[in-house]
Amino acid sequence: MSYALPTRPAGRLPRITFLVAALAGVAAFAAAVPSYAQSDYPSKPIRLIVPYAAGGFADTRARLIGEQLGKALGQTVVVENKAGAGGVIGTDAIAKAAPDGYVIGMGNLAPLSVNPTLMKNLPYQPLKDLAPVVLIETGPLILSVANSVPAKSVQELIAMARKQPGKLAFGSSGVGGAHHLSGEMFKMQAKIDIVHVPYKGGNLAATDLLAGHIPMMFEMGYAALPSIKANKIRPLAVTSTKRLAVLPDVPTLAESGLTGFESYNWQGIVAPAGTPPAILKRLNTEINKLLDAGPLKTAIVDSGSQVGGGTPETFGAFIASESTKWSTLVKDADIRME
Repeated sequence: MSYALPTRPAGRLPRITFLVAALAGVAAFAAAVPSYAQSDYPSKPIRLIVPYAAGGFADTRARLIGEQLGKALGQTVVVENKAGAGGVIGTDAIAKAAPDGYVIGMGNLAPLSVNPTLMKNLPYQPLKDLAPVVLIETGPLILSVANSVPAKSVQELIAMARKQPGKLAFGSSGVGGAHHLSGEMFKMQAKIDIVHVPYKGGNLAATDLLAGHIPMMFEMGYAALPSIKANKIRPLAVTSTKRLAVLPDVPTLAESGLTGFESYNWQGIVAPAGTPPAILKRLNTEINKLLDAGPLKTAIVDSGSQVGGGTPETFGAFIASESTKWSTLVKDADIRME
């Protein structure tokens, strides 16, 4: 017995064909929606989270970036301070935000490259939960001494420390910051016994340096330069590999006998992991333009810092290398949160 296949009227497609076509149309539309949204970016204000209090290094730079980036993108960039726990609270807020480009933040040395080793149970993983956008600047520190200290060079300061081990102190803005880590690196490379005195903020430590209550401190350029120019403290060296244009007569620590010494307080822009590549590229492109010329570049150079820039990939590699460097020092120096 033979069976004939059922026939259908000419011009009609089987139901399955309609279903396939419909699904294909839905998929094409779904694929087009993110592309459209990204090409329309930004269509509303952007939040720029700063993981530190108002008035400091990160906040001051963020407000200038927000103003300039807002003009470039044609949208308002609102700076939002979320301070606390050494930058952890604000950085965690960035990491947990929706990855749509409308929340970005300042990515700083301690929260990204120091705290993962220094702190237990960190609520985010920097290289997994955050997407690097661009490095903004690397800020060398200046090793300065109180005017009452007789040392006129790094080697004289080292000689003083060796004559009275455990007697000389250096101030910092707190455990794990660039001021502290630079002092620990100096202590280890110079093979001297000096005491760390952490303050609740760099300004308090700087005030005691001016008064001669502490003999030395590694301080950010923007904070130290006014006192240096007023001859209230004496700069001995800088932590960068090259001398600073604003202090051409002050040698580097490497020039002063500590080969390979290099330390920066750096910061960049980061976004939540999963932010579309097209949005990251747009932000990277616009911020690189701001770093090439204009108020942002001028502010960075005038404060004694070095202009960043580059791709998200180069910033990511920089974060990783800094993490390796400082995790080693934290372990070797047995640095712990107090």
